[in-house]
Amino acid sequence: MIYLDYNATTPLEPRVKEEIVKSFDEFGNPSSSHIYGKKAKEIIEKARTKVAELIDAEPEEIFFTSGGTESNNLAILGRALCFNKGHIITSSIEHPSVLNPCKQLAMYGYDVTFLPVNSEGIVDPEDVKKAIRKDTILVTIMHSNNETGVIQPIKEIGEILLEREIPFHTDCAQSIGKVKVSVKELSVTMLSLAGHKFYAPKGVGALYIKKNFMIKPIFFGASHEMGLRPGTENTPYIAGLGKASEIISQELYKIKEHLKNVTEILLKGLLEIPHVKLNGAKFQRLPNTINISIKGIVADEFVERLSDRVAISTGSACHAGIKKPSHVLLAMGISPDEAFSSIRISTGRFTTIDEVKEAIEIIKKEINYIV
Repeated sequence: MIYLDYNATTPLEPRVKEEIVKSFDEFGNPSSSHIYGKKAKEIIEKARTKVAELIDAEPEEIFFTSGGTESNNLAILGRALCFNKGHIITSSIEHPSVLNPCKQLAMYGYDVTFLPVNSEGIVDPEDVKKAIRKDTILVTIMHSNNETGVIQPIKEIGEILLEREIPFHTDCAQSIGKVKVSVKELSVTMLSLAGHKFYAPKGVGALYIKKNFMIKPIFFGASHEMGLRPGTENTPYIAGLGKASEIISQELYKIKEHLKNVTEILLKGLLEIPHVKLNGAKFQRLPNTINISIKGIVADEFVERLSDRVAISTGSACHAGIKKPSHVLLAMGISPDEAFSSIRISTGRFTTIDEVKEAIEIIKKEINYIV
């Protein structure tokens, strides 16, 4: 069985698993003042430092959450709660954990602008500039798209917003562990990340919030995470997130080169098959992600046919079971029929050249059989 669905989730890195298992011994509540609590607290603060180092932030700017969805909701809703009304700018290709909070805010009287993308799936920074209003309270645009892998011009957008002193949030869930991400270089105010996208466990993530930038909590309890995110911290999973961050910080160049190598072989082989077309920008993309349309197939059925040999998907795993074309591909001007024939293939650090070569042959055989 060949796993090529790393954008949906990644396997647990063995060194991360070791760190998690070891941390289970420190069972104390991190908020307790006795030695058991202090030892657990030390684990959390060590992890906070490692996550901060990964994205060029300071430890006090890192807030642990349950994952990317909560981080995105906290950033968007937490900012909106600072105002009775206001204007928010986002894009039409965001993950549902960004789109849906924005739509919810629109129902409560906030104005939301959903920016278009071009045929390559890229937001134009000039469109961001034109959309800015006096009452704009937040811009939220993803760093890279989870379905196509296309990387957005976040640095250019960040410079525009920094000059105008408008807060900027970016969903970085798919980018961390694949490309270098620096909050300083990107000029972002907030940044979301999800552990299970870079070899840490599911159920843990973080939100970077620039020092002295205030947002409000979106649920309430005790004063954990500097008063912003209540609930007793998940010490083992936070330890795992910290270890994964440390590994990526030390080994990103090697990982990125490996992803680029195996994915180029895979893409070249796929594009040599008749009826196959690449969706999204060819070069401004993550080194591991391929989204293709295959004329004459139904993506859901095709993925099912391969399910015992090659694990791929029809786009975002969060959309599984929903029979409607990808909103990302539709926003790029791709027809519904073509979108329904599109699949996403994503490699990871454990993907081998032999696996991608075998996957090419399996996919080619199935396409020839159907078409």
